[in-house]
Amino acid sequence: MSDKTPQFESEVEAGREVTLEEPPLYKVLLHNDDYTTMDFVVEILRTVFHKSNEEAVRIMLNVHHQGIGLCGLYPREIAETKVDLVERLARERGFPLKCSMERE
Repeated sequence: MSDKTPQFESEVEAGREVTLEEPPLYKVLLHNDDYTTMDFVVEILRTVFHKSNEEAVRIMLNVHHQGIGLCGLYPREIAETKVDLVERLARERGFPLKCSMERE
């Protein structure tokens, strides 16, 4: 093996600093409407967003009283998947629940 060929990956990276950036996060939000039941919103928060019952009730009450509630912060692809899942589950149950995402 030649003296100039690196034996380990660390030898290749030595002397060069590599910085990795965290991906941008997106807020996933639920919006209030006059038809979706509070129980269904709590169910969504527990199943899709893995919230405890207490936290799910708190977020549901924010949605109910303030018109919007923050479900969590996620990288773009995960946020998109959660928005799609929430809206699909809501339509299957006949609710017009709106879920959106916005960059933090």
